[in-house]
Amino acid sequence: MTAAADRPVRVLVVDDQRLVREGVASLLALEPGVAVVGTAADGTEAVERSVALRPDVVLMDVRMPGADGVEATAAVRKRAPGVRVVMLTTFDDEEYVVRALRAGASGYLLKDLPAAELARAVRLAHAGVAQFDPAAVGRLLAALHRPPGAATDTAAADRAGLTLREVEVLRLVARGATNREIAARLVVSEGTVKNHVSHILARLGLRDRTQAALHARDHGLL
Repeated sequence: MTAAADRPVRVLVVDDQRLVREGVASLLALEPGVAVVGTAADGTEAVERSVALRPDVVLMDVRMPGADGVEATAAVRKRAPGVRVVMLTTFDDEEYVVRALRAGASGYLLKDLPAAELARAVRLAHAGVAQFDPAAVGRLLAALHRPPGAATDTAAADRAGLTLREVEVLRLVARGATNREIAARLVVSEGTVKNHVSHILARLGLRDRTQAALHARDHGLL
């Protein structure tokens, strides 16, 4: 195992409530493979400390005075792109879940999570595996399955600079289909689907399939 693999995941805890902030930090400090490198009390401080400390993962509260957690997440992702942000909150409202994902969050967890599970989520987020509370997933699915808008595929394709086939792929991605499932549905190879997905993300300036799903929902493609 390499030295990098042995290094604990460095975490910054952000919450405007001192008791919660210090409590989460203290609990995480006891978990293996995790090192709390600092705390912050609001969104502005979260951005400043993320830039200064360069933690691997920021646990970010949503509702805070001044710059809220979503605004801070977007700023952290812009100024310290290597830092992953996981929302840790009591709010599982659809609006917050969707806004957090758009801002670049790598997960959305609720504060009633046991310490061991939170530590595991931190380690997985650092490894690139997004973590979502089941309630947050439910809110996201509700958002994705709203009645579609009136835009036609052709108009949507023209606006986005995509082909009609890419619009088909985008719609299936938004519905949760895997590359293999999309390939079977459209009778093409998985490699072709992968190329379509890569071009869609690049063309629309999106980070991943989750953002692609949100984009499809917002543009009436579901």
